[in-house]
Amino acid sequence: MLIGQYPTKINLKGQVALPAKFKAVLGEKIIVSAGYERSLMLVSHKDWQAAADRINQGSTLGPARETDRFLLGSAFEVEPDSQGRFVVPRHLRQFAGLKEEIVFVGVGNRAEIWGRPVWEQYNQLLTKKLSAHTSSFT
Repeated sequence: MLIGQYPTKINLKGQVALPAKFKAVLGEKIIVSAGYERSLMLVSHKDWQAAADRINQGSTLGPARETDRFLLGSAFEVEPDSQGRFVVPRHLRQFAGLKEEIVFVGVGNRAEIWGRPVWEQYNQLLTKKLSAHTSSFT
């Protein structure tokens, strides 16, 4: 299971090192794709195949086709080297606004990559929402 937050850096060529704990779970072949809220999604090749099969069996309605294009159309297979390094494709770096500082976030069966400023802003929003929800129960 992928959990936790791991801040790190991405270089000018888009190379980044996957946290060792994530590499152990995700394996040797990883799919990187555009995600939601300006993040990128990292999924093991095996889990991606199962997800793609579910997407392809989905509805032919407009929203399902749009999700197909968004997730599958932006996906790339990457193979981290022995130290867990790989290059994030340029258009995905631009999509997520990845600059020098990034954060890997573990979300169960997938990891996300966020630009650090975007993650910090989003995390503050999440904290406020959770505080509002939990205060109504006390």
